[in-house]
Amino acid sequence: MIDVRDLHRSFGGVTALDGVTLAVAEGERRAIIGPNGAGKTTLFNILTGELAPTGGTVRLAGEDVTGRRTFELARRGLARMYQRNELFDPLTARENVALALTAKAGPYRFGGIPADEARAADELLERVGLAGAGATPARALSHGQRRQLELAVALATAPRVLLLDEPTAGMSPAETARIAELIASLARSLTLLVVEHDMDVVFRLADRITVLHEGKVIADGTPAQVRGDTLVNEVYLGKVIAE
Repeated sequence: MIDVRDLHRSFGGVTALDGVTLAVAEGERRAIIGPNGAGKTTLFNILTGELAPTGGTVRLAGEDVTGRRTFELARRGLARMYQRNELFDPLTARENVALALTAKAGPYRFGGIPADEARAADELLERVGLAGAGATPARALSHGQRRQLELAVALATAPRVLLLDEPTAGMSPAETARIAELIASLARSLTLLVVEHDMDVVFRLADRITVLHEGKVIADGTPAQVRGDTLVNEVYLGKVIAE
């Protein structure tokens, strides 16, 4: 579903990605981990069309989409849940989801939410654990609830591939457990790429893990293989566990 070949990205004299290659199968749950500055966000920004690569190729479901813009990739079934909140705060939870549903269906229509989209929005809110919160303004939700709402918004676009950028950042242990459970419950037809620092979440969710360090892939394998990799423990996992 995602095929990245020899991806490079430089910012002036700084190399953020240095020959990254990875392939993610349809329905796979892939975690991307590594120290701060390893190139994880740059990789996500290239995959979602927010940055163009300096070199290399990106293919989505067999199609070369290198350098395609964000809205073009969204139309091809790629969605992203950002680390920072990307919601319309004055709007209700229902309205936030309904906007995504409308965007998927076609040009936005002003004049209120049609009944069928309101029902679909409420079903998505229930799916992510926000049943009954449809009339609540997004700004009135807790941090954990806002992350749940962002997941509902992403799912409203009916993506084939979903990128989750630090989905549990800033959460309490209870909120982390809730969002991890939600992600684990997503249909296996959806391909997931997850950047996450919480290793308990990573090892619970991931089928495979790709480890980046200084812009390069230093390991790629099953959770057990990555956990036992000497170099990964030296540059990342050992430090995370120690902290």
